[in-house]
Amino acid sequence: MTVSPPRNAVLGGSLAVVAALALSACGAAPDNASSTADGKNAATATSVADFGGMDALAKAAKKEGTLHAIALPRDWANYGALIDGFTKKYGIKITDENPDGSSQDEINAVTSRKGQDRAPDVLDLGSSFALSAAQQGLLAPYKVASFDQIPEGQKDPKGQWFNDYGGYISIGCDAKRVKTCPTTFADLLKPQYKGQVALNGNPTKSGSAFGGVYAAALANKGSFDDIQPGLDFFGKLKKNGNYTPVESTPATVEKGETPISIDWDYLNAGYADEFKSKGVDWKVSIPSDGQYAQYYSQAINKDAPHPAAARLWQEYLYSAEGQNLWLKGYARPALMTSMESAGTLDKTAAAKLPQVTGTPSFPTEDQQSKAKTVIAQGWAKAVSG
Repeated sequence: MTVSPPRNAVLGGSLAVVAALALSACGAAPDNASSTADGKNAATATSVADFGGMDALAKAAKKEGTLHAIALPRDWANYGALIDGFTKKYGIKITDENPDGSSQDEINAVTSRKGQDRAPDVLDLGSSFALSAAQQGLLAPYKVASFDQIPEGQKDPKGQWFNDYGGYISIGCDAKRVKTCPTTFADLLKPQYKGQVALNGNPTKSGSAFGGVYAAALANKGSFDDIQPGLDFFGKLKKNGNYTPVESTPATVEKGETPISIDWDYLNAGYADEFKSKGVDWKVSIPSDGQYAQYYSQAINKDAPHPAAARLWQEYLYSAEGQNLWLKGYARPALMTSMESAGTLDKTAAAKLPQVTGTPSFPTEDQQSKAKTVIAQGWAKAVSG
């Protein structure tokens, strides 16, 4: 995923132009797959009950000793704290390859490394990518203990994927470099922002960038059924010189290369905290003319080389501890409503979320698929020249 990099990809909802990763073989997957106490293969376990409870699952995962993740930037939605918390709690090492990768990179790694011990165990995908991976038969069905608390429409009924955290598209701005920060998509077309407006990635591969185009469509008389106005908007930005093809990251912001960045609110809000000590006054606005919210989704590789560790990781992420760590990273966790009712939500962290009015709506699977096709066919043309 690339945003703090564009960890970018999440085309997706509640619910190719694909460059293959340079992958070198690194041995076959272990033959002695983890087993439950009664000898059941961990790779076929569909719930913690299949292990006889959390203690048995943790024991099987510790026996494996490793979890292979991919495209998880430490400064993306507080993933650094989640990785450290899991390792501290269970003593299982997490290898995080290609942290600045995209959702498509994750899928490429699954298909290219099938049968290898270097294959990803777990995936954090833009929802449209999760749907695609499920359709390709790449994901293992597994329902975490709190599965029933995940809102309907934000999980696959079989447990092949389920939403984890989300947020709104926002506009981040370096107030020391930009005299008057834009707060709407209409503002971004103003001539004073020449060469300053960036996305966090390419919308054909990046969920955050895709979300930016969808939000721009909503701000310009488009709809979930019609993302073309979003492409047209970025075409105008490119034509008037305001759009820069430099993909926004914390590094490009610090260097002044991308003083205005269209990105998820939890990333921009996190940058604001990070940049304070570096002399960058980073302002964050959720554009009133293009409010677009979205979630990422968790999934387990059907051929995960460490199947017990993969399932334990999911249980950790959907525990109150894991969900609150995402919340501390300014992301809205999938279990936020149920945790608030149960009194387990971190109220201090929740109060720091960027403010927004109204109730978010999400595109359907068909609408996402259509939008993805339109983007794939028209993005390069929209911003060329």
